[in-house]
Amino acid sequence: MDKKLITLLNEKAVQFEQPGFVPNDPISIPHRFTKKQDIEIAGLFAATLAWGNRKSIVSSCNFLMMLMDNAPFDFIMTFEEEDLIPLVDFVHRTFNATDLFHFLNFLQFHYRYLGEESLETAFSRHLHLGDKNIESALIGFHNGFFDEKYFADYPERTRKHISSPAKKSACKKLNMFLRWMVRDNEKGVDFGLWKSIHPSQLVCPLDIHVSRTARHLGLLHRPQNDWLAATELTENLKMLDPQDPVKYDFALFGMGVEEK
Repeated sequence: MDKKLITLLNEKAVQFEQPGFVPNDPISIPHRFTKKQDIEIAGLFAATLAWGNRKSIVSSCNFLMMLMDNAPFDFIMTFEEEDLIPLVDFVHRTFNATDLFHFLNFLQFHYRYLGEESLETAFSRHLHLGDKNIESALIGFHNGFFDEKYFADYPERTRKHISSPAKKSACKKLNMFLRWMVRDNEKGVDFGLWKSIHPSQLVCPLDIHVSRTARHLGLLHRPQNDWLAATELTENLKMLDPQDPVKYDFALFGMGVEEK
């Protein structure tokens, strides 16, 4: 790989992975909280709603947190049917209350009925020894989210909000969420809460800005923005840092959005 490109990407990764990146980004929503489960829940919703104008995303997420009494974990653990009435009009683009209620049901099932202390296990239980990336974790999470044994009447429309590599999706939102949860918080941006998934297994979130910049720099050649493209880019980024390839998400996104 060209030395000038390596130097550029390393410099830009450092430049954009800074706390100043947080306030205008959806990651600002989980940064409002200190309890692990609050961070996980707020992060999942922030990543799920992360499409469109960033200001609009942050506004919708803040409104949703308010509807959950700014204590998402406590809300998940205690809500009853009547508590959902104030949420019936929630909408962000194509995500509406029907989708929201299934998310809440899944989270309550995971934390309250399964008694899990962290959302991490909804992903990590599906990993296999020697997995080089999180593909099996994402597929398993998707399948669990719509498991008919526990959610017999889940809304079919909600499937579009939880992607899966099995459907060839790039899984941008879930990869971004996992980046937040897994990468260390040394720079004050990501959280480093989850330890059973290694940063080397993460896959780079592939949005329009990242993919455009990656193709411009010769890091991505596949024309479609799908799972194979996301893994192709990640494998090339591993040539720069095999232990933490997704740190270059900051460089590619920053160059695409901030520097165009």
